[in-house]
Amino acid sequence: MGNIEVWTEKYRPKSLDDVINQRHVVDRLKAWVKQGNIPNMLFAGPAGVGKTTIALALARGLYGEHWKQNFQETNASDERGINVVRGRIKDFAKMKPLGADFKIIFLDESDSLTPEAQQALRRTIESFSGVCRFILSCNYSSRIIEPIQSRCAVFRLRGLGENDVKTYLSRIISGEKLKADTDGINAIYEISGGDLRKSTNLLQASSALGKITSKSVYEVAARAEPRDVEEMINMALGGKFKDARDKLQNLLINQGLSGEDIIREMHRQVLNLDIAEEKRLKLIEKVGEFEFRLNQGGSEDIQLVALLTHFLSIKK
Repeated sequence: MGNIEVWTEKYRPKSLDDVINQRHVVDRLKAWVKQGNIPNMLFAGPAGVGKTTIALALARGLYGEHWKQNFQETNASDERGINVVRGRIKDFAKMKPLGADFKIIFLDESDSLTPEAQQALRRTIESFSGVCRFILSCNYSSRIIEPIQSRCAVFRLRGLGENDVKTYLSRIISGEKLKADTDGINAIYEISGGDLRKSTNLLQASSALGKITSKSVYEVAARAEPRDVEEMINMALGGKFKDARDKLQNLLINQGLSGEDIIREMHRQVLNLDIAEEKRLKLIEKVGEFEFRLNQGGSEDIQLVALLTHFLSIKK
């Protein structure tokens, strides 16, 4: 029955003590929870590092069993305009807190709000400062107007490292009694790039195929396996252009991978190639050029074959 639940929610930390890393934020918040008071806050950082989780855990710590009545979450990317500030947010701010001195409004992806909506939000923050605290989360704090930033304690959440991701995944593996090998977990980390939400979804999807291996992870992620791309590149560098082209066709047609995923993996492989630095720089430049061509609508097959010819021209 465990597979029916979404693991990102099932294993979301419930308290600040359970949050993965981010101690520079969590320690200060725990001190404020003890005092029973918090300022308006802005959480800035990449996806999947714990912005929403920390806000929810903070609300649980402050309000206990009444946290849902005193906490409202709004996603600004769904409702970007001024009406959401004048309507839903202001209506909740006017409501009396339950068993507390103030309520919390959590505005996720607040950098999606229009400038007009942000100006209205600034006035709302000022008007209801006595009975409401605002927590804003965003990927880019530079997109939040300065008057709002100056009214908030700004916390910059860091990207999570390999140990952090593996610690979190080990909780789920233990809780779900999964079988996973080291290569499979390493593959999840490589693909997710430190995004815990993406890591968890990959783990759950991979578990449906049985034991979690690098093969199953790359299969559910529809991403090129590094060894396949490495083999293709080495063929081209070794002068075996036809073999390299056939390998590329296999990746595109038989494995159904996108040209963008293949070229992204090619970039990673170039960084690890045992070639002269001058040749590496030329290849990186070419990979960037052909990635741009793909983004502009170029044919995946034609552009990637053309890119392989540049690998052929600088044989090892």
